[in-house]
Amino acid sequence: MPQAVKVAGRALAVVVVVVAGAALLAGVVVPRLAGATPYTVLTGSMAPALPPGTLVVVRPSSSVAIGDVITYQRSAGAPVVTHRVVGAGVTTDGQVVYTTQGDANDVADAGAVHADQVRGVVWYHVPFLGRAESVLTGAQRQAAAVAVAAALVVYAAWQLWLARRERAAARRPRHRAPAAGPAVGRAVAGKPG
Repeated sequence: MPQAVKVAGRALAVVVVVVAGAALLAGVVVPRLAGATPYTVLTGSMAPALPPGTLVVVRPSSSVAIGDVITYQRSAGAPVVTHRVVGAGVTTDGQVVYTTQGDANDVADAGAVHADQVRGVVWYHVPFLGRAESVLTGAQRQAAAVAVAAALVVYAAWQLWLARRERAAARRPRHRAPAAGPAVGRAVAGKPG
């Protein structure tokens, strides 16, 4: 195999591994370790900052400020919404409420969001990664994460084995065929050939 093809293949493999590893870290590992929850943006209401298909990672927060992007759910079974806080207040019975609005929307969302409906504040987001998450169910995402992690481990082991094999081959003495020269095939003087 030509050297250029080998180098290109290895470079492509490294890119695939790095991208898969980064996606696994951003979408699964970091949120789990930090107690955060990943969600997928499904509509264009937060475009251009958070277009559809963006994965948002939300961390619970005791303080929400105007300008924060929060994810909330009005009732059990209702869809979660990720919008920006444009106002805050307190009801007559002392409950904190927020007014939210999508960046692409002309008007604020109908109805106030109560503090107990807030899932958290957006910590970070990854464009396009939410598309993969929205296609898979929870169990499928878990299986995919395990499969990607296993594939990364197998790939790393394979790369170590290849490197070890190449080093061993480089250390082995190379046997050279005898060079054909003038002495080969000639009879020595005084002796029959």
